[in-house]
Amino acid sequence: MAELNAVVSQRVEVSPYLLILRVVPDGWDLPEFTPGQFAVIALPGSAPRCHFSDPESEVPESDKLIKRAYSIASSSVDREYVEFYITLVHSGALTPRLFALEVGSRLWVSPKFTGLFTINDIPEESNVVLIATGTGLAPYMSMLRSSLQDSKPDRKIAVVHGARHSWDLGYRAELSTMQRLCANFSYSYVISRPKEEPYEWRGPSGYVQDFWNSPDIAASLGFEPNPETTHIFLCGNPGMVEVMASTIVEGGFTEHAKKAPGNLHIEKYW
Repeated sequence: MAELNAVVSQRVEVSPYLLILRVVPDGWDLPEFTPGQFAVIALPGSAPRCHFSDPESEVPESDKLIKRAYSIASSSVDREYVEFYITLVHSGALTPRLFALEVGSRLWVSPKFTGLFTINDIPEESNVVLIATGTGLAPYMSMLRSSLQDSKPDRKIAVVHGARHSWDLGYRAELSTMQRLCANFSYSYVISRPKEEPYEWRGPSGYVQDFWNSPDIAASLGFEPNPETTHIFLCGNPGMVEVMASTIVEGGFTEHAKKAPGNLHIEKYW
C-alpha cells in the first residue's frame, strides 16, 4: 500500500452530506496545476466509515487504497493546501470514509494533478458562463479564486449553480462577495425543492435548465450569451449536463473537442 502522504488541515460540513476538505502535503510540495484540473485522493479499506453511510455489500481489502478523482476547488496561485468539495454517496466505497476524517487525519493524494476542463485556452475577450449542480461547482471555484481579479474588466463571467436546498449552495457567501467586489462577475443560484425550506423561499426555484430558459436569463447573467462572444462550461449531475448540452447546442454553440475546438465545454463528472 502506498504511504499516506497528506494531512487534513480543515473540514467544513456544508450539510450532513456535503463536505469541504482542505489537505496539506506531508514531506512534498503540491505540484503546479491549471484551475479546473483534478487530483486523485485515496484511503485504505481499513479506514472507518461515517455514521450516515450504508453497510458495505463487499468489504474492501484493508491494505488496498480506494482511489477516486476529485476536481480541485482551491487556487492554483497559493498552493499551501488543496481543497475538495465532496458529496456523500451513502453506499460508496470512498466518500463515507472521507466524511469520517477529522483534522489531523491522514490520506493519500496523487503527486500529479491533471485534466482538460480548463479556462486557459479561451480567448481573453470571450465572456464565460460556468454552470454547475452540486459539487460540480468545485472546478469553477479554482478558476475564480485563481484568476477572477486579474480578468479583463470587459470580460463578463457568470456562475449559475443549482442545488436541492438553500443549505446545499456551498460557497454561496464567497460567491456573493465576489459579485459585490467584481463588476464583471455575476452569481445566480436556483433550488429544486423550495417546499422543503424551513421558511418561505423567495429566490429562484426549479432546475438549472428552467433558469436558463427563462426570459430574464440575460439580466441574471449580466450579458446575452451567444456563440460569437461566449464560452459555456457544464459540470455536475449527468441529467442536467445532458439536457443543458442539448439546449445550448440548439442555440448555436458547438461542443469542444481536442481536435475540433468549440465554445461548449463539458466535464464528465460522474
